[in-house]
Amino acid sequence: MKHPDTFYITTPIYYPSDKLHIGHTYCTVATDAMARYKRLKGDKVLFLTGTDEHGQKIEDKAREAGITPKEFVDNIVSAPGGILDLWKLMNISNDRFIRTTDSYHEQSIQRIFKRLYEQGDIYKGKYEGKYCKPCESFWTETQLVDGKCPDCGREVADAQEEAYFFRLSKYADRIQDLLENTDFLEPRSRVHEMVNNFIKPGLEDLCVSRTSFTWGVPVDFDPGHVVYVWIDALSNYITALGYENGQYQDFETFWPADVHFVGKEIVRFHAIIWPAILMALDLPLPKKVYGHGWLLLDGGKMSKSKGNVVDPVILAQRYGVDALRYFLLREFPFGSDGNFSNEALISRINMDLANDLGNLLSRTVSMAGKYFAGGRLPAEQAEGPEDGEITALAASLRDRYEGEMEKYAFQNALMEAFKVIARANKYIDETAPWVLAKDEANRPRLARVMYNLLECLRLSAVLLTPFMPQSCGKIFDQIGAGPELRTWESAGQFGGLPKDVTVERGENLFPRIDVQKELAELEAAAEAAKKAALPPLELEPQLEETVDFDTFVKSDLRVVKVKDCQKVKKSNKLLCFTLDDGTGIDRQILSGIAMYYEPEALVGKTLAAIVNLPPRKMMGLESNGMLLSAVHTERGEERLNLIMLSDAIPAGAKLC
Repeated sequence: MKHPDTFYITTPIYYPSDKLHIGHTYCTVATDAMARYKRLKGDKVLFLTGTDEHGQKIEDKAREAGITPKEFVDNIVSAPGGILDLWKLMNISNDRFIRTTDSYHEQSIQRIFKRLYEQGDIYKGKYEGKYCKPCESFWTETQLVDGKCPDCGREVADAQEEAYFFRLSKYADRIQDLLENTDFLEPRSRVHEMVNNFIKPGLEDLCVSRTSFTWGVPVDFDPGHVVYVWIDALSNYITALGYENGQYQDFETFWPADVHFVGKEIVRFHAIIWPAILMALDLPLPKKVYGHGWLLLDGGKMSKSKGNVVDPVILAQRYGVDALRYFLLREFPFGSDGNFSNEALISRINMDLANDLGNLLSRTVSMAGKYFAGGRLPAEQAEGPEDGEITALAASLRDRYEGEMEKYAFQNALMEAFKVIARANKYIDETAPWVLAKDEANRPRLARVMYNLLECLRLSAVLLTPFMPQSCGKIFDQIGAGPELRTWESAGQFGGLPKDVTVERGENLFPRIDVQKELAELEAAAEAAKKAALPPLELEPQLEETVDFDTFVKSDLRVVKVKDCQKVKKSNKLLCFTLDDGTGIDRQILSGIAMYYEPEALVGKTLAAIVNLPPRKMMGLESNGMLLSAVHTERGEERLNLIMLSDAIPAGAKLC
């Protein structure tokens, strides 16, 4: 049975992309803040994160790079500048990091898969349907949106192969009851989406093995199959505790998980598939799945494929890790989408951290050092009529903060802390310490004012520590708060600092930023980064031989629409296009671009073709024309890029 004073929290395990963006950082920083909060309260915490390293995408990318899949993921996860380095930079305090390529995890997955098969929850069949390669997700026709993947909006491909299936449909009623009649899934808005979009239309059994690629956990009793990513990836939450392996022995201590933090795009897997797997294994369910929103850029989800990612490394280096951590959890409600912009980041740093917290710390420590020898307050202090409101507000801060944190309302918890900080800044104006300092008789009153300000800083800093651990440590050092005054217990009452506390002025923690200058520098840096990322190109030299105009115009250049595209059997280079050229009769053209494009991704594209070339036989197929491409050499390899035109141009339009 799980120990009551333990807390197990997880992020999703991330696909090892070569460019993690600020959106990935958002979820991990939130998980870290919650883990640090629970540790502050005295719980025994296990914070898990990691990487999901199997699947067809990895296998394909490794092949393109000319290395093994394991080398490919190692280069992204553990190499300098990789995922582990990013989490270190962001001061992520995870207790455990799992990789789905870890041998103990693979061993557990084989045992889980075999157990589910032997008890009848997994059976062998044949898969026919739609598959989104980027998301590694199977979909039915009814789940598609405008014929495309409902998660990423990209093209899906027909898939047909022998496969094993998990009896997801068997657990539909139990999953619906779990979602509708408990607080298992939050925010509640996600429940309606899961039930109406996935369960009520009819849960279909889930394809849980693949035979079309090999990079995955082998099904040990059927070697041609590898375990499908969602059985593999989702089970990390229990394999990382030692379930069905000897690597760890703390499954009984920490399971069930207290909360899985996940992005809303994978709520379906965590709120439907994962509970069903656990039900089949007869294991307790996680206490909660919390599906947070996305950070949006220009109204759209950040995506490397869209070219709109924001690099957290650059932001952390420019503004400090703590400032970035604070912004991510203060600017937006955790359960909702939020629009990211550099302007919003700089504004929040200036307003909250520089103007409010930084200014309060600087003014208080400076005045205490100026008005009292050696920065040490006298023990003789006098209360005043201005003290009651601020001391009451600060004394009750911990309870208000705790109420918000227990609801995962990070934004509200931070707002509570900053209410005390804002009130303390107002208190300075009300008490006017610079006036009190002019009369020696007011010395006890001045000391009390300084003390109250220092206590407000201390109490706020204790509760801000999960969000800004490094900065809060520096605040404690400046205000003279030792280790015993940085604890959860000490934050429960006003008056913890000794009356004769000594302050020591330090660095300005949050310098104010010149907004216009900074935005201009960021734009220049972004442009420089884009240029630096461009690969060295070699272009074909222009021909010196001229061609007369009459000869040129004999080429009939037309706009064509791709109706279908297939790989040519026994050819590594050729794709066979079925094209609408505006005549009403399909045109077939073969093109040697299979190395550069997936055929299903070209369906629906608008291209340019020469249509009056004589027919030509290739691999036994007739090609009637030629598609226009641009050619260049990239890092020593020739690359072809199809010339793509606006979809608004009709098929058959003449190019001139």
